Amino acid sequence: MFYNVIFFIITFYILLRTIAYGLYEIKNKNNKVGGICVILLAIFSVIFSNFQMLP
Repeated sequence: MFYNVIFFIITFYILLRTIAYGLYEIKNKNNKVGGICVILLAIFSVIFSNFQMLP
């Protein structure tokens, strides 16, 4: 149980950092497709990795 909570916190932190990078790509680099793909890939990877960690 403790390991699952720690894993969720770490993956949530990585998700927030990746979303920030995706928004940076969209706003500063004018790369909308790249930013959206980075954000979607991060969301799916966090969802499925946390789903695998369920007991």
